[in-house]
Amino acid sequence: MLQINGMTCSHCERALAAELGRAPGVLDAEIDAITGRVAVRVGGFVERSVLATAVAEAGYELESGDDDH
Repeated sequence: MLQINGMTCSHCERALAAELGRAPGVLDAEIDAITGRVAVRVGGFVERSVLATAVAEAGYELESGDDDH
């Protein structure tokens, strides 16, 4: 589970889902803009930096720290 800062609406959810969907190894993501929580399903190991880049490309910020699995 990831925590994302800056999302406020369903458009935010769609924008982030599109960017995460383009990231290598990401199969899909469940996103809740209200809580900022994102559950990412991956095929194999995906570096946190890959996810952080996708989040930044969508215009949001991945909170630092440990992921809540």
